[in-house]
Amino acid sequence: MDVFLKVIETTGFANISPGNLVMIAIGCIAIYLAIVKHYEPLLLLPIGFGVIAGNIPSLASLPIGVYDTVANGYGQNSVFSLLYFGVTSGILPPLIFLGIGALTDFSSLISNPKSVLLGAAAQLGIFVTYLGALMLGFTNLEAASIGIIGGADGPTSIFISSQLAPHLLGPIAIAAYSYMALVPLIQPPVMKLMTTKKERLIRMKPPRMVSKREKIIFPIIVTIVSALIAPGSLSLVGMLMLGNLLKESGVTERLAKSAGSALLDICTVLLSFAVGASTQATRIVDGVNVGFLTPKSILIFGLGLLSFIIATFGGLLFAKIMNLFLKEKINPLIGASGVSAVPDSARVVQQFALKYDKDNHLLMQAMASNVSGVIGSAIAAGVFIGIFG
Repeated sequence: MDVFLKVIETTGFANISPGNLVMIAIGCIAIYLAIVKHYEPLLLLPIGFGVIAGNIPSLASLPIGVYDTVANGYGQNSVFSLLYFGVTSGILPPLIFLGIGALTDFSSLISNPKSVLLGAAAQLGIFVTYLGALMLGFTNLEAASIGIIGGADGPTSIFISSQLAPHLLGPIAIAAYSYMALVPLIQPPVMKLMTTKKERLIRMKPPRMVSKREKIIFPIIVTIVSALIAPGSLSLVGMLMLGNLLKESGVTERLAKSAGSALLDICTVLLSFAVGASTQATRIVDGVNVGFLTPKSILIFGLGLLSFIIATFGGLLFAKIMNLFLKEKINPLIGASGVSAVPDSARVVQQFALKYDKDNHLLMQAMASNVSGVIGSAIAAGVFIGIFG
């Protein structure tokens, strides 16, 4: 009987808490949205499964979770903690950027350099949310990490929070990826509010053909300039542009293919799962609960939504301002794609425009501001790292 009772005591059933049940339910919802609703399934499915795995309780002496390491008093590091090290050390986000760069075509941005301004304007959400987080009592490091959610770029959010506010990495990462998945729901109301029917009907010329030489020079110049502006952005922008150079050079096709397929997929699975597993309902550090189910997490989700809306608003507003000075008008809708949710935000712009004109194809123009938003959010993160890192 004693042995039987000890077996019972070692099970998760004997140690599970209401908070664990709530988080497991959240994980199941994420998996449901990924499979049934097709909301960013490549991200939400491994994240949701990670949330479930991270909230299975175990004995204190049994190293299983992402925080069970030798440094925290365990005899050895858990397997999940080793995976999580790739997140907290900042290794996986740059590798994901390498893969994204190998898949991205910057031709539309090169042919229309004005789109850089739209990507920059969309970063308004980052800095407004940073100020808002400070007003709500977050520290400079925490506020900077929260603000990056407005860029709608999961790897960038994870990278900066791992450097500045690792104790908030879970909520920030989940918020960033959630809003990336909800782009089709969040952006259209803002686009409708900020534009008139006449503006939505504006047609833009197709991007000009870009030479191979321009495609090769572009990633080199962007890396040099962005690193000189914000040295802290080099890890992300540098890897993004390296991936693109592998693709465009024409002499490293094998490397580009590996970076954009196998490496990107592996890093995405590991990062998404590890981030999900880090969202333990309750985690006590120095007498303070830094788990996922805290008032801070709720504030982070609220600020993240605000940041994303302001970023969309900033891109749309600046596009309208640009039209005051341009002879050849641009469709303001492409300003909404200045957030870095590539390529979802560009697709949303395209679908929204087609509702008003079935022959108004804005995808390529929207991709120009979309990829410039990726660069812009990485530079913004580099600025914060340079100031507070």
